[in-house]
Amino acid sequence: MGCYRTILVALDGSPDAEAALRHGVALARDQHARLILLTVVPPCPPQMVTPGGVTPSRADHEAAFREILRNGVDLLPPDVGVEWRVAHGRPAPRILETAEACGCDLIVMGFHGHGRLHRALAGSVSGDVLRQSRLPVLLMRGSEPRLSSAEQSQDAAAESHTAAS
Repeated sequence: MGCYRTILVALDGSPDAEAALRHGVALARDQHARLILLTVVPPCPPQMVTPGGVTPSRADHEAAFREILRNGVDLLPPDVGVEWRVAHGRPAPRILETAEACGCDLIVMGFHGHGRLHRALAGSVSGDVLRQSRLPVLLMRGSEPRLSSAEQSQDAAAESHTAAS
């Protein structure tokens, strides 16, 4: 038996969470661990009529998160033991509470990397979990981070300089 017996994977429907799920499955197979798949339904804003239509109802909001979880469970190979849970509230505290209640050894989750301004205004679930967890936390990215316009220009200039040489 490996060092991880129970691994919590937090799912939110993002490509980063999908990468976390793939890595969590690989770890569970390697460590002969069971997975706890968790999605947290954040507080739903009140239903409103906007120029774009009616915002989703609380039931639709929850159904969307349950679908994310169901899709995650459907991706699992049959040889991986899994338990799935839906929690309600602010995601970071619910992830930490669930990990503790289930006796998890590791938390695996996506990392969106929105940048400093977004973190300052909206906060970061992965950052909160990372700072507050007593357990190891593995953050995954779904794809390579996108380059800023300035970085793309620098890369293009470097490529054209190399091509001209």
